[in-house]
Amino acid sequence: MKPRFLDFFAGSGLVTQGLKRHFAPVWANDICERKRAIYVANHGEGHFSLGSIAGVRGVDLPTADLAWASFPCQDLSLAGKMGGLDAARSGLVWEWLRVLDEMHERPSVLAVENVAGLVSGRGGQDYRLIHQALVDRGYIVGPMLLDAVDWLPQSRPRVFIIAVNAGVNVDDITDWSPNWSHPTSVRNAAKGLDHLVWWRVPKPPTRTSKLSDVVDFRANRDAAAVSAHNVRLIPEHHWNALERLACSGSVVVPGYRRTRNGRQCLELRFDGVAGCLRTPEGGSSKQILVFADPHSVETRFLTTREAAALMGAPKRYKLPGSSNDGYKAMGDGVAVPVVAHLAKHLLKPLALRTMTALQA
Repeated sequence: MKPRFLDFFAGSGLVTQGLKRHFAPVWANDICERKRAIYVANHGEGHFSLGSIAGVRGVDLPTADLAWASFPCQDLSLAGKMGGLDAARSGLVWEWLRVLDEMHERPSVLAVENVAGLVSGRGGQDYRLIHQALVDRGYIVGPMLLDAVDWLPQSRPRVFIIAVNAGVNVDDITDWSPNWSHPTSVRNAAKGLDHLVWWRVPKPPTRTSKLSDVVDFRANRDAAAVSAHNVRLIPEHHWNALERLACSGSVVVPGYRRTRNGRQCLELRFDGVAGCLRTPEGGSSKQILVFADPHSVETRFLTTREAAALMGAPKRYKLPGSSNDGYKAMGDGVAVPVVAHLAKHLLKPLALRTMTALQA
């Protein structure tokens, strides 16, 4: 029997996609109807509950071994106003804890995911608040920072907080000191905290994929006037770098529109990796691809299917709704292979140590 899990703030189901090889989903919740459509198209609707977490009652939830919560990041993101856990959106983490408190039996393993600002912003205060809240509920707690770029050609650093019931023997999956998954920002935020553990997970094999591997070169590109407008936004030093690359043949690079010194520009990157996918609510626009060769330069937005590939969703993953719906859903998700890596090497081993008899 697989351990069972609850997926809070489930979005379009990428966490469930990453977990379901090792865990059985028994309940999922999100407030967004469009994300629900993507979730149920891929994972079924029998266990999905649509609505605000404020309306969820813990006593109504099924027993589970793991609760995953990717709570809203808007108030923790550097692209937002950094209001922290006192603000309305990111403050929904307290509703999640309220639901856990109402359950007949809290899950033995918890996983919390959010942006890097959770540990780097406000002097680490927001992380410490969550850490202490979990300790007060009888867990030992360990933060990690994993970047999807180690698995996929997308730069996407995220904080993962993994907690397990105190008293569980975790000596074989922890280190005495920080390791590769604990950069300075994590160490500083966790400094001096009680009931802290440094989880040990293996580094993934060296990534071989690059952005061009997921690009659909057959997709329609912008009209000439739109491409010309986008090209004019490219800063001179980025344009010079693009020209040098294009002299040797066809290239594709990603870019984001940004405002610098009061002027809009299109900043490019040249490392074969896409920038972090985002949603308009996160303070940014869609990512633009720039196609260049010795004779021309064209542009277009990243497609929904390309965004899904950059999140590690399988090719068969269904994306009902408009392309904009799908892009938003992917930009608001968790990279599938990162979740799967944690599930295999940490979450499942922890859950198996704490499993109790469950009724269907």
